[in-house]
Amino acid sequence: MAEQSLVVRGLNVAYGESKVLFDIDFDVAPNQIVCCVGRNGAGKTTLLKSIAGFLKPSSGAATAGGVNLIGHRPYDVARMGVKYVPQDKKVFSDLTVRENLELGSYATKDYNWDRVMEYFPKLKILLDRKAGFLSGGERQMLMIGRATLGNPKVMLIDEPTEGLAPSIVTHLKYVFGELSKSAALVIVEQNLPLVCGIAHKVYAMRDGRIVAELPGGAALTPAACEPYL
Repeated sequence: MAEQSLVVRGLNVAYGESKVLFDIDFDVAPNQIVCCVGRNGAGKTTLLKSIAGFLKPSSGAATAGGVNLIGHRPYDVARMGVKYVPQDKKVFSDLTVRENLELGSYATKDYNWDRVMEYFPKLKILLDRKAGFLSGGERQMLMIGRATLGNPKVMLIDEPTEGLAPSIVTHLKYVFGELSKSAALVIVEQNLPLVCGIAHKVYAMRDGRIVAELPGGAALTPAACEPYL
């Protein structure tokens, strides 16, 4: 069996005395799109933040490329090739799109923006606009584009289509397919038609636990996922 891009085993996370993740196990293969679904408060964002280094699990492991990510700072996890795109769509508002990308390039030493512009051509005409004046969809393009710098092996993307226009959702569906040619994707998403259109595998979460693993393909329908929302 080929080495997995991301392996999570026995991950437990608590906020103080309140335990929020319970013995999470999952695998992501190279070039695979894995989606995570569940109601608000199920622990999906906590899971991504724990892998990315923003939260410290009480026990368990998350390994990428054979290296355990747990205990490393977020910027070190990013340098290991695991990038996190948060749900909040926050960018450096006082900086231009160009300057936001330059920060990503400085961190990764990757100054080739050609692929970013191939994914998101609109960013070309927005390079000199302050990021604070971008729409939600444009901010999402910038965040995902910036995260591709450095050619990550794993991308963790939290609620990417929330509040976005259908045309942008359609474009992101295409981009995720392109990204999966060079990286494994873990996407937290509530848009079930999108999930069913891109996922090779779906993990359903409830109350901090993975309660189902659903295979992708023709058998994966919104109706199959709805019981977990």
